[in-house]
Amino acid sequence: MTNAKAVQVEAQHSPTLNTITMVEETLKSARQLLTMAELKRKLPRKVMHGTLIQILEYLQESGKILIFPKGVVWTYMPPEQMERWKREGLQI
Repeated sequence: MTNAKAVQVEAQHSPTLNTITMVEETLKSARQLLTMAELKRKLPRKVMHGTLIQILEYLQESGKILIFPKGVVWTYMPPEQMERWKREGLQI
């Protein structure tokens, strides 16, 4: 890592838990693929672009969302809901 890149990483803003939760709730309630522009418009408060990217990368790594070239979609299903669906006959 070069010195310039190291300084850039150190200067990057870390998202707060409240901001992460706000993005999660917005994606969950959308129930559809959202473009970045649509997601930014639906958020109750403005979020810096770099911070939003960090949050989306975290959510993707944790298996809660999928990021496609055309947008972002919430995919996480709690284990209780998955079990209920299996009992009701959902086959995967």
